[in-house]
Amino acid sequence: MSRTTKIALGLGAAAVALGGGLGVAGMASATTTPTPTPTPSSSAPGNNFADGYGMRGGHRGHGGAEFGDRAKELAAKLGVDEAKVTAALKTFREANRPASPPTPGQKPDRAAMEKALAASLAKSLGIDEAKVTAALEELRTAEQANHAAALKPRLDQAVKDGTLTQAEADAVTKAAAKGVIGGH
Repeated sequence: MSRTTKIALGLGAAAVALGGGLGVAGMASATTTPTPTPTPSSSAPGNNFADGYGMRGGHRGHGGAEFGDRAKELAAKLGVDEAKVTAALKTFREANRPASPPTPGQKPDRAAMEKALAASLAKSLGIDEAKVTAALEELRTAEQANHAAALKPRLDQAVKDGTLTQAEADAVTKAAAKGVIGGH
């Protein structure tokens, strides 16, 4: 097998592993794409809290314990009751559930989703929208750090096993950080 083929297979396997890991480690997916019109090129890639609350659906089940964990984290950041945050998130999710699945190959406009989520939560909870936006961003940043921390030992092991070179592992790390590959 040629070196190029090995590299391509290694990167492909790492991307699949990363995608699965990030999909499982993402935030709860109890809904689907929100009302904003999907576009072929959405805003800046990367993890986002709106996706984690199930805006894209399908990759994490239908809520459950993880949804509760995320609601608890957000409630703590906002200084409000967890039950109120959970109810506000469910209300948003139901209000933004599309009538039909998104067109294959098109992605939702993440910036519009996040803005809509922040506005809805702010209104439902009686909190300033800027405070909600900041809390969502803090949680998203923490989740990205957790994903990077979970990815590193797997890539290190792949390098140690000879599955990937260090340069390939570094490329996967960079691609994941930039949102080029992964579950989001």
